Amino acid sequence: MEQYVIKGGRPLEGEVVIAGAKNAALGILAAATMTDDKVLIENVPYVSDTVTLLKAIQNIGATVEYKDRHTVVICGKGIRGRDGLAVDDEYIRRIRASYYLIGALLGKYKYADVALPGGCDIGARPIDLHIKGFEKLGADIDIVTGGRIVAKAGRLTGAHIYLDTVSVGATINIMMAAALSEGKTTIENAAKEPHIVDVANFLNTMGANIKGAGTDVIRIRGVERLHGAEYSIIPDQIEAGTFMAMTMATRGNVLIKNVIPKHLEAISSKLIEMGAHVIEYDDSVRVMADGNFKATQIKTLPYPGFPTDMQAQMAAVLALSEGTSIVTESIFENRFRYVQELIRMGAKIRVEGNSAIISGVKGYTGARLVASDLRAGAALVIAALAAEGVSTIEDIQYVKRGYEDFDQKVRDLGGEMEIVDSERDVQKFKLRVG
Repeated sequence: MEQYVIKGGRPLEGEVVIAGAKNAALGILAAATMTDDKVLIENVPYVSDTVTLLKAIQNIGATVEYKDRHTVVICGKGIRGRDGLAVDDEYIRRIRASYYLIGALLGKYKYADVALPGGCDIGARPIDLHIKGFEKLGADIDIVTGGRIVAKAGRLTGAHIYLDTVSVGATINIMMAAALSEGKTTIENAAKEPHIVDVANFLNTMGANIKGAGTDVIRIRGVERLHGAEYSIIPDQIEAGTFMAMTMATRGNVLIKNVIPKHLEAISSKLIEMGAHVIEYDDSVRVMADGNFKATQIKTLPYPGFPTDMQAQMAAVLALSEGTSIVTESIFENRFRYVQELIRMGAKIRVEGNSAIISGVKGYTGARLVASDLRAGAALVIAALAAEGVSTIEDIQYVKRGYEDFDQKVRDLGGEMEIVDSERDVQKFKLRVG
């Protein structure tokens, strides 16, 4: 089984280029099936989630062609009507974003049969809001034996939809289905994340009529068909934030390129509050850190608040700060499973309800660690790079879901990190790094 082996203690220095946004890419790749024309998508992150989704899209008859590692051409013309619209294989159940195929296929074919999604185990993430939205548009929804959702409609009609809670997934899914419905749809209490805007912009490039993305009210006027397009996905704010946190934890100096600084404001402001120097440029940010860190308070909130997907990474940094910090998770449950692993490295953290109380320590010590989910795995990499000694991290398949060439990018910044698949390789690494 593959694992990371990391020797910490080196400040990271240099430049790193951020990949396309995974969360935007998953919605956009699904939406590309909504036309029979060819769609060219650039800046696609080459991570296991996008590769898996593209395999699922191929399995229902669409053609998928990689022009290069980050450029994909998709043509949904070959999707085989209702008989071929069952999306159910061992891979698609592993990723949360499989549910985007429901909205895309329901919009285009008025029928979808998709396996219930998987992904990281970070608590209940029900799709009730998706189902309510589809039903408002006129679809009948059944959850059938074997863990699949079947959605069907004679026609989809625009509706007024109020989301009980802010949901990125439901906003994107309903937006896709509504794009090919009859009449006007309004989504109130919509999510405002950058990837919502990116998916809406992509759909509009294909001929959809969507207004208000990025606000809490999205208005969609349905069109009869969508057409081919060319589109480039926005940079990944969470990958960028992860390298920002990593730079601070190792007291480094890194220029993080191919970013939209405005998307990083919540992260940048906390790092500055803790004592880092953050310089914004047009499409990059430089993070510099030395000396001691200050404690702070973080509460995860929907965008433009502090992102839940950066909570674990920031906690790994806060555990090295002076004083007591409190991190409150208001989006997902079970998102503190990484805490026990940080404690194994010497952190002083206690969890009370949906908050983690962090008392800063002077440093981490290398340990054998296990990643419980994607962002937890990233947090453990940050801690390991800041630690004294060698750490190993198991279950790195979670990390590969959302970070492209993570180990290579760290090495390019001077970090000592490799992927190994045996204890013998771990020992070789230890001998080599001394």
